[in-house]
Amino acid sequence: MILAVLVLYSILLVAIGFVSSRRVGGSSDFYVAGRRLSTPLLFSTFLAANLGAGSTVGVAGFGYSDGLSAWWWVASAGFDSLALAFLIGPRIYRISAKHNLYTVGDYLELRYNRQVRLLMAVLLWLGSLAILAGQLIALGFILNVVAGVPARWGMVFGGVIVTLYFTAGGLLSTSWVNLVQVCVKAVGFGLALPWALSNIAGWQEIQAAAVQATAVDAESYLSPFGIGIGGIFGYAIILIPSFFVSPGLLQKLYGAKDERTIRRGVGLQGLVLLVYSAFPVLLGMIAFVRFPGIENPELALPTLLAEGFPAWLGGLMLAAIFSAEVSSADAVLFMLSTSVARDFYQTTLRPQASDANLLRVTRITAVVGGLAGTVLALWFGSILKALLVFYSLLVVTLFVPLVAGLYSARPTARAAFTAMVLSVPATVVIHITTEGKGFGILTPVAAGILLSGMIFIAFAARQTREASV
Repeated sequence: MILAVLVLYSILLVAIGFVSSRRVGGSSDFYVAGRRLSTPLLFSTFLAANLGAGSTVGVAGFGYSDGLSAWWWVASAGFDSLALAFLIGPRIYRISAKHNLYTVGDYLELRYNRQVRLLMAVLLWLGSLAILAGQLIALGFILNVVAGVPARWGMVFGGVIVTLYFTAGGLLSTSWVNLVQVCVKAVGFGLALPWALSNIAGWQEIQAAAVQATAVDAESYLSPFGIGIGGIFGYAIILIPSFFVSPGLLQKLYGAKDERTIRRGVGLQGLVLLVYSAFPVLLGMIAFVRFPGIENPELALPTLLAEGFPAWLGGLMLAAIFSAEVSSADAVLFMLSTSVARDFYQTTLRPQASDANLLRVTRITAVVGGLAGTVLALWFGSILKALLVFYSLLVVTLFVPLVAGLYSARPTARAAFTAMVLSVPATVVIHITTEGKGFGILTPVAAGILLSGMIFIAFAARQTREASV
């Protein structure tokens, strides 16, 4: 029964995507929704993208094993969204509207040069496939535990659904699909947490279970700061910058009808993320009370759905989480396909490509990307592992070049290219040699960002010396 409802819901999402696609008259509609997204649509498409596998299944698993400090994962996205809404977003939107930019690659070429654009694109493709795999892994876990579908088939099913409705209409169709998905998520989580706290385990039961358990330290488990300053800083340095330099989110932002829409839509969804951030964490902790012997923490939420909730609520939550995974997956397909078509095909292979050719290549790339992400999901196995690959690569590559380029005219293309080329392998080397620990609070990612910043400073100092000669 639950599986049948999910199939019907999936058909509805695909139908909305295809109906919306009738309004796609060209690449502008597909890439930036004709720059006419209203506040509700921008709000919903941002929130849908941010509530994915990591923010649901992954964070619930983190809450199951580490407790209340898992709050920092989603809260980081909330804090970042507020910075994006009022600092970064309006500024880059103004540039994108003035120069008719479709992708972050367009911005990097405008601000620096084509080499910087292509280097970013290649690194972005690798990271995008990792995060797409993370969404599909979560979906496979859910369908396997709740509906008895083999995890591999669940990953394939999710990959097919998201590829179908995204390929139909790009940002224009996904914005309307995301609006429906956000409503389903709000109802699902809004009913599930109060019910679970009342009928499975309240805060007192969670406290008692933490004290009695030998696998956790009760004081740390029950504290939002339980992972320590180093742990919080480690997540913050990866997650907070990653959300406001994410090409997928910035390209959604390009679709807003004006700067006021960005401040309202993105800012409001940032506040919603801060409120929501405790929901999956508490559900994971409730699962710890009810099912203390789960070996893989990422199965905590699926197990709670299957065995802890009544059928009607479990089915509603399944639809909510399914919505979360595929909505984040469509954001990744958006980022991947538009980058390949715009940053590589039109920029390098066929600069004179027609609008129709660009649109066709984008759709073909989306299908190929969906297939590749599904294959990678079958290989990865861990949701947060897959997501951290993407976030780490994204932050080290883009954070300094993008932000420095927005706020200063001094950084050069050579500085950006050098920083991107050196910072990524340096981060990998530090990660391997220190076994991921870094140097105190200086995590491998923080070290990569620091190196990138130092390169920019060095080039700026050289410019100053040459100008003074």
